Amino acid sequence: MFDNRPHSTVIGDVTVFTRGAWHSGLDVVVRDGVVTALGPAARAEYRGLPFVDGSGGYLLPGFVNTHTHLQQAVLRGIGEGLPLLEWLRCVGERAVAATQEQTYLSALSGGLELLRSGVTTVIEHMWPNRSDAVHDAMIRALDELGIRVVLGRGVADRADRTRRWGLDPRLMQPLPEVFAHIDDLDARLAGSRISTALAVPNPRCLTPDGMAAVREYAERTDKTVSIHVLETSTDEEMCRLHAGRGAVDYLDAGGFLWDRTLAVHCCQLDRPGRQVFVDRGVSVSYNPLSNMRLGSGVAPVLEMLAAGIDVSLGVDGAASNDTQDMLLAMRIGSYLQRATRKRADLLGFDEMLHMATRGADRVLGRRTAAPGVAIGDRGDLTLLRFDRDFACLPVLDPGATLLTAASPRVVDTVWVDGEVVIRDGHSTRVDAELLARRLSGIH
Repeated sequence: MFDNRPHSTVIGDVTVFTRGAWHSGLDVVVRDGVVTALGPAARAEYRGLPFVDGSGGYLLPGFVNTHTHLQQAVLRGIGEGLPLLEWLRCVGERAVAATQEQTYLSALSGGLELLRSGVTTVIEHMWPNRSDAVHDAMIRALDELGIRVVLGRGVADRADRTRRWGLDPRLMQPLPEVFAHIDDLDARLAGSRISTALAVPNPRCLTPDGMAAVREYAERTDKTVSIHVLETSTDEEMCRLHAGRGAVDYLDAGGFLWDRTLAVHCCQLDRPGRQVFVDRGVSVSYNPLSNMRLGSGVAPVLEMLAAGIDVSLGVDGAASNDTQDMLLAMRIGSYLQRATRKRADLLGFDEMLHMATRGADRVLGRRTAAPGVAIGDRGDLTLLRFDRDFACLPVLDPGATLLTAASPRVVDTVWVDGEVVIRDGHSTRVDAELLARRLSGIH
């Protein structure tokens, strides 16, 4: 594996979003992977550290993408126009047939695209898979990129080839084997930028006994559990048909809703369901582009926020979004809510930045800091230069420019643990031209 030890650096004379506002002419010091100083002349005490001239740039915390499927980066455009269940079967056949090489190249390309849009942390939701080699290929790619990863290892215990009340049995394995594999991964990944979580396809894929086993394991090992919930009405219909209760009640009765549960999508989450989430401390990952692409609906984000639910932002997999662009997800995440309510004064830069950087702090077991870059944070930072794209000039309001006009073209430098992993818009670790040639050979 790559040497991913923390780095030190000074970013000088930069405009920083900190304490909820933009402040110009500041120096930001990252020492051993942690922001240790922030001020107008902070560099004076750290002259021996590597220096980056940030003048003319805008510094933000790195984005946290709380949901994607990186194996889908080689499936862009697949199943276009299909409803969710048919789309899932289409993608599922590719998941069954996934090879090490495809998984490696897919994760490398999808992860690089995330980095180039300013993402420093990603929660990867892998579908269940029996192959250790496929998981190893994913890990090898993510390690090479240098991105911080919460790797959700797929888990399910109800088999159903149709995927209506369970998961394709070809992708499943007994829960004790899954837990043993995660334990092995934890031992191998100790000290790296990759940690593990559990990834459940949806409520239909776990039996009551399975829910109890997964929660017991997650709590014992202090892990987050990601699960697709109410992306469409299918969860509700199938749970009522087979379990005699709605999807949220089914999960709650199984003890599967607590403060380390990350519920993904939630387009059909009603008022009673939102109250259950509040009572149990459940967080939500909002994936607007995927929901639009698949016609799943519009998540009630404003209602969730008003109720006190933590909401974060995800791009979802490239088979249902077709890009891994976090900046685009921020923009459309705001615009979609505005369009459905016919109001322009909703979900501006501050709210969307919070979703994209701090919204998942609690579900990931992290401390929650003030908005923006803060002392004590990890050195996971993104430097934007709006003058890299004339379409962002002049900059009248940096936040408004980022939300309404910015694209990966303006992402200049990205640090993870204080290490530069993107410089001048390009990876410092991955040969993008060689990657493109290898991807072109996949059929």
